[in-house]
Amino acid sequence: MAWTSWGCCPWLVLLSVCARGHAKPVDLRRENVRNCSTSPHYLPVTVVNTTVQLTALRQQMQNQNLSAYIIPNTDAHMSEYIGEHDKRLTWMTGFTGSSGTAVVTMGKAGLWTDSRYWTQAEQEMDCNWELHKEVGSIPIVNWLLTEIPAGGHVGFDPLLFSIGTWKSYDTALQGSDRELVPITTNLVDLVWGSKRPPVPSQPIYVLQEAFTGSTWQEKVSNIRSQMQKHRKAPTAVLLSMLDETAWLFNLRSSDIPYNPVFYSYTLLTDSSIRLFVNKSRFNSETLQYLNSSCTGPMCVQLEDYSQVYDSVQAYASGAVRIWIGTSNTMYAFYNVIPQGKVIAETYSPVMVTKAVKNSKEQTLLRASHVQDAVSLIRYLVWLEKNVPKGTVDEFSGAELLDKLRREEEFSSGPSFQTISASGLNAALAHYSPSKEVHRKLTSDEMYLVDSGGQYWGGTTDITRTVHWGTPSAFQKEAYTRVLIGNIDLSRLIFPAGTSGPMLEAFARKALWEVGLNYGHGTGHGIGNFLCVHEWPVGFHSSGLTMGKGMFTSIEPGYYQDGEFGIRLEDVALVVEATTKYPGTYLTFEVVSLVPYDRNLIDVRLLSPEQLQYLNRYYQTIREKVGPELQQRQLLEEFEWLQQHTEPLSARAPHTTFLASLLAASTLAILGWSV
Repeated sequence: MAWTSWGCCPWLVLLSVCARGHAKPVDLRRENVRNCSTSPHYLPVTVVNTTVQLTALRQQMQNQNLSAYIIPNTDAHMSEYIGEHDKRLTWMTGFTGSSGTAVVTMGKAGLWTDSRYWTQAEQEMDCNWELHKEVGSIPIVNWLLTEIPAGGHVGFDPLLFSIGTWKSYDTALQGSDRELVPITTNLVDLVWGSKRPPVPSQPIYVLQEAFTGSTWQEKVSNIRSQMQKHRKAPTAVLLSMLDETAWLFNLRSSDIPYNPVFYSYTLLTDSSIRLFVNKSRFNSETLQYLNSSCTGPMCVQLEDYSQVYDSVQAYASGAVRIWIGTSNTMYAFYNVIPQGKVIAETYSPVMVTKAVKNSKEQTLLRASHVQDAVSLIRYLVWLEKNVPKGTVDEFSGAELLDKLRREEEFSSGPSFQTISASGLNAALAHYSPSKEVHRKLTSDEMYLVDSGGQYWGGTTDITRTVHWGTPSAFQKEAYTRVLIGNIDLSRLIFPAGTSGPMLEAFARKALWEVGLNYGHGTGHGIGNFLCVHEWPVGFHSSGLTMGKGMFTSIEPGYYQDGEFGIRLEDVALVVEATTKYPGTYLTFEVVSLVPYDRNLIDVRLLSPEQLQYLNRYYQTIREKVGPELQQRQLLEEFEWLQQHTEPLSARAPHTTFLASLLAASTLAILGWSV
């Protein structure tokens, strides 16, 4: 799954705006966008009138003596997806894209977003708003310096600014005679009032022991042990991200789309466990599971979610030292903990511990990928039969694939919005179809499907690109070079502790050799029935070094603007490698189990080692997925699998070559010139 900003690792927004987000697809015809330069203004029917909310917000700003107010598109936990309750930017602007920042002054209002969303923003925002086609704090600050007077105050909600975001704005404003001011009561919430969607209230449940790697008591003891061994002797760890608390206590819910997490914070001390949550969402069995009726060191004290700020502030007034991960903690908490009492490291100990799966978690994730392979193979078989009939479009295909996944045992639905992209739409790495905007799938175009599932045992993410007709020579070469990049990285042997960026180039080498490349990251971590994008594993510069037990995606691609897109994504486990000489070396074990499209592979480009690896991978697919298909009496799918995992041979000419040779021989026999 090509990526940019994640909820489980949101700081990756810095990496690339070329990567996959989850933009709402729009009609790209320019006549459907607003024109604010005419009188009267031309506005599409999709535009939202924001005059009332802007007027009310400016009144609140005036009450707070603010010259400007910043509205980011995030929640208090830096989630990749945000719930309806937290869609403040959408309610203020009308813009429904997943990435953007709005700024309101007393006279103007602007939205900053990247190129994925420019057309969408102009279709959805009225003429109260200026669209700025830039991202980052520097362009926003430069605009503020021209729009607000010296001595002006710029307000923001400290629960919606990460430590890094706050530092970037604060640094840019230094020396400008403008001040960045935290406002603890969110002004948009005041204006939104009773119209704001309610917070989720569905039950928070215990994940069955069969699907967890350790008990919550074992996990708490592990983190406390790390606290005791830490050279700065922290007395507490503050957990802000939703998947941290869900993982620690083996609890799940559905507050955030696609992610089985719930609104919460945890303050784990050396002698107490404080879980900030809406405790009315627990049944009696869950309360007993958490030992919530006692007060000992292994008893979970439930406190109201809204009290976390005051509770952290009160705790920080004592003789304490609080360990936080700066990459995933909001400025509100960083600001309230005195500098001498904060132990600030890039990642919390839960983030680092969660990144390495134990043997049971590895087994669960492997099993989830077998289930997922069955779903995707069923879908690919169905496509082969129905695409030639002209009855399948991108949206209906995505809906069917989601349905097939939900039919799997222990399924909890998709792990992200399915990317189902035909032809030129696949060149947009972030594209997802809608009921209103989609294309037909045809045998004349390439089709890219990037999808994943949430199973109680693990989260999956896989991308395959196919062509049911006759691909061009360039398409086959590009596809094969992407495949080579996937293979070369997957079979790589490297020293333990190697950083992701040192490995990533192996996925690009075959493309670079002919002047091709891709604009998104090469891989990301993945959770056990948690986030499909799990920080801090991957091939980016900010991640952990690769270690045994980590799962990462491997997903090179190539995108030809206006024509087609290719991505081949697998999830792989980091395992020990066997080497001729002693040493600690690692390699990858691919756990995704769906064959690549033989129609797009130019075997002549593969080295003997790459071909051998590919055939071994196909044999693994047969051994692991074949029996599952047979057991379920999916005989058509089993036959498809057997055909698509036949060993490839470098000596076997391609079908197209054989056809050309046969035609040439026939013409020669007839005495015709070729």
